Amino acid sequence: MKYMMFVCSDTEPDADRENWPDIEAWVAENDARGRRLTGDVLAETSAATTVRVRNGELLVSDGPFTETKEVIVGFDLLECADLDEAIEVARTHPMARAGRIELRPFADLAPGD
Repeated sequence: MKYMMFVCSDTEPDADRENWPDIEAWVAENDARGRRLTGDVLAETSAATTVRVRNGELLVSDGPFTETKEVIVGFDLLECADLDEAIEVARTHPMARAGRIELRPFADLAPGD
């Protein structure tokens, strides 16, 4: 099952820095196991562009679509057997301690659903 793992900042990171996981080791392990299909870090929110269409008119604005203290800073596309495995993968990501991780399965958009 595929999961999108959104890596987000957080205003209250874990204060315990002992045994902090290494991101390069996390990537290498999950790539080797075939659980991480792709992923990357996103540019700062100041580089964001928001695109909307309202009443047929294109509206383009600089910046993110929401004003919030927590922002998505990266992503990873995971292939896991189930949600429990995806949670285990997310638990070991360094940003689970420094930020927060959001897991979302891909929607099943098969005809007839």
